[in-house]
Amino acid sequence: MEINPTTKSIGELALEVPQAIGILEKWQIDYCCKGGRSIEEACAAAGVAVSELMLEIGGGRNTDEARQWQNEPLKALKDHIVETHHVFTRDIMETIRQLSDKVATRHGANHPEVVQLQKIVHDMADDLIPHMLKEEQVLFPYIEQLEAAVGRSEEPPVPFFGTVRNPVRMMMAEHDAVGDLLRQARSTTNDYSLPGDACLSFRALYERLNDVEQDLHQHIHLENNVLFPRAASMEEGVRPTPAFAGNDNGKCGCGCSH
Repeated sequence: MEINPTTKSIGELALEVPQAIGILEKWQIDYCCKGGRSIEEACAAAGVAVSELMLEIGGGRNTDEARQWQNEPLKALKDHIVETHHVFTRDIMETIRQLSDKVATRHGANHPEVVQLQKIVHDMADDLIPHMLKEEQVLFPYIEQLEAAVGRSEEPPVPFFGTVRNPVRMMMAEHDAVGDLLRQARSTTNDYSLPGDACLSFRALYERLNDVEQDLHQHIHLENNVLFPRAASMEEGVRPTPAFAGNDNGKCGCGCSH
């Protein structure tokens, strides 16, 4: 995306480039009440170099949706999930948490739904952050060890959790819990319908919630429907255990209708 800092407003940047919100918040660049100023003017007022802002925002993230992950090494898929989806989720949830606090403080009296939303957002962040940490520190390292052992025609070490199915079952249950929170967020906000007096922070909050929901659909799909079943099948091939069952409801667990 070509961005002209002289003609594009800081408010337009905040709406059009999702990853910009967190950076603007961090550097206290006013994109809300004074969102009509150019990027150049807003940066000057905050004492930030335009070039530094543009460098940090970068060119966006590549979701690599077309890649055929079913045929890729599990390590490549695991790395993609961490480097793309986990990084994005951590960054955007911190932004959403800050926005929800600001909007609840400023608009809660007239719009009680944003106070309810604030609690949902905090619950979601409190669930997602430790969830991703458990995957990165416990489950994913074992999957990598499992694949490496199979590649060497060796039996993989027996993990302290017995079988990969045990942490997978827990991770999928936690995916379901996040899916419930996403549904609550949509219900509370009437599918993110903005009131007539919504400021830019209000709009940005709803936009970013929609962004994280869409990303979580891809993220959880890759884990529930590709990484986890493939890891379970691989483990079954070298250390027979009862067949992998997945979700009882047959859905991906992210609150979507796929």
